[in-house]
Amino acid sequence: MQIGHFALANRLFAAPMAGVTDRPFRQLCKRLGAGYAVSEMVTSRKDLWASLKTSRRANHDGEVTPISVQIAGTDAAMMAEAAAYNIDRGAQIIDINMGCPAKKVCNKWAGSALMQDEPLALEIVDAVVRACAPRNVPVTLKMRTGWCEAERNAVRIARAAESAGVAMIAVHGRTREQGYKGFAEYDTVSAVKAALRIPVVANGDIDSPEKARDVLATTGADAIMIGRAAQGRPWIFREIAYFLETGEHLPAPETQQAKAWLLEHLLDHYALYGDYAGVRSARKHIGWAVRPLPGGEAFRARMNRIEDVETQVSAVRDWFDALADMHRLLPSGSPLEEEDEETHAH
Repeated sequence: MQIGHFALANRLFAAPMAGVTDRPFRQLCKRLGAGYAVSEMVTSRKDLWASLKTSRRANHDGEVTPISVQIAGTDAAMMAEAAAYNIDRGAQIIDINMGCPAKKVCNKWAGSALMQDEPLALEIVDAVVRACAPRNVPVTLKMRTGWCEAERNAVRIARAAESAGVAMIAVHGRTREQGYKGFAEYDTVSAVKAALRIPVVANGDIDSPEKARDVLATTGADAIMIGRAAQGRPWIFREIAYFLETGEHLPAPETQQAKAWLLEHLLDHYALYGDYAGVRSARKHIGWAVRPLPGGEAFRARMNRIEDVETQVSAVRDWFDALADMHRLLPSGSPLEEEDEETHAH
């Protein structure tokens, strides 16, 4: 599996999710089997680049290559400038956001709203490719099947993007109108794959090794992209990799092993965000990790009242130590709950 001149470790990708796939989470997913991970989206608005949020999103210190950064916006020149800005800060692959369904993004005609305006969408693709090509930086595109049920134009846009020089396309099997409701469909992903020569990635509702196998077989996709199912369960990538190779299930991680991964992630998280913001933004990661476990909901409620690093780390360590005496982590299969739109895959 390659994106441009970059050879990837495997064909299992972590999807870009605002408020989730920051550098610490991407690093964790890569350590646990993801061959590739895309950053949360970075705005193309130059006036926001100096903000703390954007500077954190553009921080790739120590990150395993290739480093892929997703950019979002509605103006071709600004998107090209945003691509150059992120390349200067370490991006090795630029991903164009044409898949985010969040209202606060689509109301500004960015994200999946661009699929309603094909000329503008393709003007942006062309501008970003032209900005990246002289620096030998591949451009990828994340999109949906279309804006609504009546207008599934993914194949048409994908063909034009390939002609413009895009190196890979990821397709989430829902329209913008669907958001995250209902079920992802893969017929459109299959049609995009059949129409293109470049790699195509299937995304949407892939939450188990069997589902990964079936989606790959059904669509003929070159890779799969996992978003919400990795929240609190980042080892899903190694579970899928093992299953695809052997046809057997990898045993669920021991509670102490999961604790060690979570604590490593928390320390990396605090290092990026600092103590005050780090404790608060870490709550969702801890909550996802404990949600399917006995007593997890009660622990989440208690965790949300903790406001300092030391207490948070101690609480997590003690809770998992107590749990380890009872049983191993539950296997996969807990239903995905609806989260705030901002934490969903783009």
